[in-house]
Amino acid sequence: MSIPVLLISILLFFVLAFGIGFLANMLFRTTWFMVVIYPLLIVMIVDKISTIKYFTNTSSAFETLKTNFMAVGTGDIVILSAGLVGAIMSGVVILSLRKNGYQMF
Repeated sequence: MSIPVLLISILLFFVLAFGIGFLANMLFRTTWFMVVIYPLLIVMIVDKISTIKYFTNTSSAFETLKTNFMAVGTGDIVILSAGLVGAIMSGVVILSLRKNGYQMF
């Protein structure tokens, strides 16, 4: 992966996670909604199996997930981590807005 693609991807994942997290936190009146959901989204991105297989064939599904997580590259880890930072920042911003008296709805 080239450096420009990596930098653009980092920025994109940060902004998307921040924006989606901010809106979800406003709509659901929570603070850390996206921080809780984001790891599940990462699992859905990394694994290449159906979610139903986690319930029907549990041991095989988690073994496949472990194998796929081990195969994730450094660039992908950095990009996905930037998304997690964006989700955390959306919670921090919502928290500070609420402390300063801003009411969403």
